[in-house]
This record gives sequence, C-alpha cells and structure tokens, in this order.
Amino acid sequence: MTAFITDSEFLLNTETGRKLYHQYAVKMPIVDYHCHIDPQEIWENRRFDNIAQVWLGGDHYKWRLMRGNGVEEDFITGNRSDWEKFETFARTLPRAIGNPMVEWCHLELKNYFGYEGFLTGATAQEVWELCNHKLQNDPSMTARGLILQSNVEMIGTTDDPCSDLSYHEKLAEDKSFPVQVLPSFRPDPAVNIQKPGFAAYIQKLEAASGQSISTIEDVRKALSQRVEFFDQHGCRSADHGLDYLVCRPVSDEEATAALQKALQGQALTVEEQEGYQTALLLHCAREYTKRGWVMQLHFSCMRNPNSRMMALLGPDTGFDSMAVTDSCGAAYRLMDLLEQEGSLPKTVLYSLNPSDNAWIDSLLGAFQGPEVPGKLQHGCAWWFNDHKQGMEEHLTSLANLSLLGNFIGMLTDSRSFLSYARHEYFRRVLCGLLGRWVEQGRYPNDEKLLGGLVQDICCRNAKRYFNL
Repeated sequence: MTAFITDSEFLLNTETGRKLYHQYAVKMPIVDYHCHIDPQEIWENRRFDNIAQVWLGGDHYKWRLMRGNGVEEDFITGNRSDWEKFETFARTLPRAIGNPMVEWCHLELKNYFGYEGFLTGATAQEVWELCNHKLQNDPSMTARGLILQSNVEMIGTTDDPCSDLSYHEKLAEDKSFPVQVLPSFRPDPAVNIQKPGFAAYIQKLEAASGQSISTIEDVRKALSQRVEFFDQHGCRSADHGLDYLVCRPVSDEEATAALQKALQGQALTVEEQEGYQTALLLHCAREYTKRGWVMQLHFSCMRNPNSRMMALLGPDTGFDSMAVTDSCGAAYRLMDLLEQEGSLPKTVLYSLNPSDNAWIDSLLGAFQGPEVPGKLQHGCAWWFNDHKQGMEEHLTSLANLSLLGNFIGMLTDSRSFLSYARHEYFRRVLCGLLGRWVEQGRYPNDEKLLGGLVQDICCRNAKRYFNL
C-alpha cells in the first residue's frame, strides 16, 4: 500500500511513470502563466505571520469546503481569529476524502514545512505551531523565497487595464530577483457590458487612457492605448472571463447605441449585449495579434448564483459554479472571422464544463497555424476540474483529438504562494497517465522520446508559446 502523500510514488503506479516523473518532470522550472498573485506582495517580499494568512486569506476552495461542513461564515470570511479559522478548517479537511484539497494541502505542508502527518482537529495545534515558527523565522518563507524555492521562472499576473503596473516596473528593475513577473491584460470590466459597475468602470478607463468615451470607437482607442502600455511592460498575454463565448457582429452604430444605453443605466437586450462584446473581442484579438500576444478565453462559469451572499460578501468569495452554455458555435464563428482577416492570435480556450472537452479539442485542428506548434490550445483542466480525474479526462481528450505533445501545461490560477504544489500534482498525474499508456503497449518505451515530451509539456512548450 502506498503511504499517504509522503511516498515518493504518490499517483505513480507504473515503473515507467515513476521514471518519467523523477528523472524528467520534477526538475523542470515552473512557468505559471496565469495566476492571481498580487505583484505588490512580491515586490514587498511579504512575510506571513501565520499559516491562516497564507492559506485561508483568499482561498475560496477552502471556504467552500467549510461551508459544506456547516461552518458559520464568521469562521470563514468573518472576524474570528486566524487560529479559530485555521482550527475550523483543520476539523473540516478530514471530511473531504476524494477532494483534491486534501492532496494539495498535504503536498504544501510536506514541501514547504516538512510536515508528513495528517491535518485534523486533533493535530491542528501541532501544525499551527510548526508552520508559524517557520513562516516567522525562516528567511526562505517570504513571498519571494517561496517563489524561488518552488523553481518558478515566470509568473503571469492578472491585471486591470487601468493599472499603472508600478510594481511590475519595480520588479523588472530589481536584478536581485531573477523571476519574470509579467502583467496579463484582463479587460473584462470594459467588455462585459451587462455586469454591474460597467458605467463607473468606463469613467475609470477614460481617466487611465486620457480618452473621452462615448462611442464604440472611443472604447477601442482607449483599450488600444492600454494594450500598448502593457506591451511596453513586457505583457505576453490577455485573458477574458466570459459567461459564454459570443460572436454576434454588429455595426458600429449598433454597438455605440448599446454602449450609450448602458452608460445611462438602461437594461440591454441579449442581442445588444452580445453585439457590443463581439465588437470589442474582435478588436482586442487584432491588437493581440499585432504584438504576438496570447489570448486566453475562460467561459462556462455561473458567476454569483447566490444573490443573498453576493450582496453580503461580494464577488470571488466561493459561490461561483459550473455552467452549461452553448459556446461551440460562437467559438467557431469567432475564430473564423479572425482567421479570414489574418488576425487570429495564439488562443487558449478554457471551459469550466468538462462536457466541452471534445468540441474544444476538435476545434483546435480547424485553426492551427505555422506561427508556433499548437497555436490554438485547450487550456488545462480549470477550477472545478483541476483534480486527478478532471486532469486525466482533459489530457485524454486532448491526446485523442489533437497533439498532447504540444500542450502548454499547468497553471495555478491561484492567489497563494504555496499553490505551486499544484504543478507537482499535475506532473504526477501526467507521468502516471503516460506511464500506463506505455505499459499497456500504446506507445514505445523510448525513454529519450518520452522524457522530452514530459519536459515539453511541463515547461518548454509554455516558454515557446509565450515568447519567454
């Protein structure tokens, strides 16, 4: 029987898989091309006072588990002490058998704190004292230290177009910190016209761009100005979070009419909303293509379905859910429009609904190009899918219908400096899956060939894809 987490063969149940992981995957640097880490905390080299701050401060995965265990909100996002919140989470975690949070948490405890036990209510005090002592006294346990000991080469943060990117500037000038911290352009507040706060955001965009906005062309000019600013600061990628993919081309007059209605606080029809969004998605894609950027598209997420808790706590607090959307036809139409005019950028598609795996993987083959192997990508198993089964389903579908060897690999999509353990988790799942295929006679047991594929997927494909 394999020991829990501490066994070096965790998730590796074949000799081939173990060899691929230990000899090829484990030593590869991490290219974390999409995350939500705060660049200010990297610049200031934040030191955390206790494990609750680094673990529970913004982790809605953990919050969801606690709510599912009947925990009062005061112990989750409320005013209870850090110890009370941590101890409550420790009592919750043993109930989560089969949930990847059990595995992620214990990989983090083992890798960063040397703890090889099991976190429960009974062991909470022991773990609290061990972790806090190391966080407060070990010089390698600061924000930068955690990044460096995780062998990270690049971090792609997620940034508002109106950001001044001042902390990215400071980090770029700091030669003592060798990790690239690059901004990513996230224009959702200007594109998602149907969302609350849209009119206020347009005022913010006017101030940041120096561009008065009353027409769709004005929005285009303002976003182009911010794209250029981000490009000058090393940006390689943009990211769009959409409820579902849209492609409803309209005239500039129609898009402007929708904009003006929204600025006046009037409700829009679905057709008006989608027409405006399409106008800006097409414009942004053209701007990205000019600069060799990657366009990432996240969709099929049900945002804030619990209106009572949304009013109480706001967005991004652990209430989002998987959505069933029909994004397939719009994806093909959007790609085709851009392909016709030579403006289709390198594009990564992420659906929160795993039922979309097959159509995404078949779409890839329709719009590849010579610019880079795997110009269109199926982004890694995302959010509610980044567990062993979800990863294996994603990798298998991609292998069945496209070229797994060109996949750009894992990202953290996290706000935590300890989440790099998720790359280890992914690499173990990947090597375990490839090892089984080899030992089933589905691929030659050619160590050099297999090792190269593993290292490409773990790191080198992403470096090539993002021009690092």
